[in-house]
Amino acid sequence: MNQDEPTRAPIDSRGNFHDAVRGAFAEAALVGCREILLIDDDFADWPISEREVIDDLTHWVQAHRSFTVVARNFDEIARRHVRWVTWRRQFAHVVHCRTNNDLEAGQMPTILLAPGLLSVRLFDRVHYRGIASRETADAVQWREAIDAVLQRSEEAFPATTLGL
Repeated sequence: MNQDEPTRAPIDSRGNFHDAVRGAFAEAALVGCREILLIDDDFADWPISEREVIDDLTHWVQAHRSFTVVARNFDEIARRHVRWVTWRRQFAHVVHCRTNNDLEAGQMPTILLAPGLLSVRLFDRVHYRGIASRETADAVQWREAIDAVLQRSEEAFPATTLGL
């Protein structure tokens, strides 16, 4: 999604969802935003480990930025997104991983939120139905959904593991 596109665009396929996520990271890298929040059950089908996405995140990240990732568990991220895990290790001072064990599988919303810039939300993960939006009302509503999950979350998925 770029500035010339409508303020809301439907997502109706896996490809549309991936394009919306890629576009969000590319725009965040180009335009900048203070924080990015991601929330999903396990991020198994997100394009977060693609080389272009990692390049965009590296361009976006700075000391005063915040990148929050909330998942029910991080097993799929560790297994499927090795580039992202490596990138996260380098920028652990900015990236905050959290988990919410109160929610059952499928109850976690699927949202990418770059406040003040754009939002991507899947309402139906099976059929990839959702919206990519620049609407403030959508961002506020989806931020409330994220905050509700964050309030009952705890730190998870350490960037490094210390062994004895």
